[in-house]
Amino acid sequence: MKRSPVLFASTALLLLAVMISAPGCAKKVSPPPPAAEREEAVRETPAAPAPTITVTASPSAIEKGQSTTLSWRSTNATGVNITGGIGTVEESGSRTVSPGSSTTYTARATGPGGDAVAEARVTVSAPVAVTPPPSAAVSDAAFFEASIRDCFFDLDEYSINEDARRALIANARALAERPSLRVTIEGHCDERGSERYNLALGDRRANSARDFLISQGIDSSRIDTISYGEERPFCEEQNEECWQLNRRAHFVMR
Repeated sequence: MKRSPVLFASTALLLLAVMISAPGCAKKVSPPPPAAEREEAVRETPAAPAPTITVTASPSAIEKGQSTTLSWRSTNATGVNITGGIGTVEESGSRTVSPGSSTTYTARATGPGGDAVAEARVTVSAPVAVTPPPSAAVSDAAFFEASIRDCFFDLDEYSINEDARRALIANARALAERPSLRVTIEGHCDERGSERYNLALGDRRANSARDFLISQGIDSSRIDTISYGEERPFCEEQNEECWQLNRRAHFVMR
């Protein structure tokens, strides 16, 4: 069958329209991003910085019963913990401690970037016993001279008055401290009265002092007595003050 010229022309026009419209129907492709944007996408998020910590003890060596100061400092930390009974503490600070024995304190700092550890050791030693230097030995003679005192009596009396009592108590304590000491108690009088009377009065005075010491616990075997009456005056002036010095029980080491 012979084609019509009109049909042929219509077909040609249709093909031409399809060819013209084809580029407009193609899929639209977005242009590539700029180079800076591509680098930013590839770059990773930076890691958090790692924490650091230091800890020291000053002094690091102490005697038992003494104290020392722990000091610490951290960076990039959100928490710090120290062993040895201290526990959670601030990021930086100090604390006084008194360990009973040698102890190692471990400080741990934690944060987003991890953790860090530091240590400080405190050495504890036993207190050094201080031995006092030995005292120089005091001889019995020196001890007697420094510790034993005479006692005095009222006129025509051999009873122990208050002053004599205090002196004899002190003598008893000294003799108890030195059990090796032995004494002779001399009875003395002032010059008034007869020689015979004063010898008897001196004897009573010496024995009164002796009896008092025995009552204080001193063994009688350590004490002798003798009377000199007025024969050996300690003072030879003629007045009451001098006579008083002669009315005594005088102690002599034997």
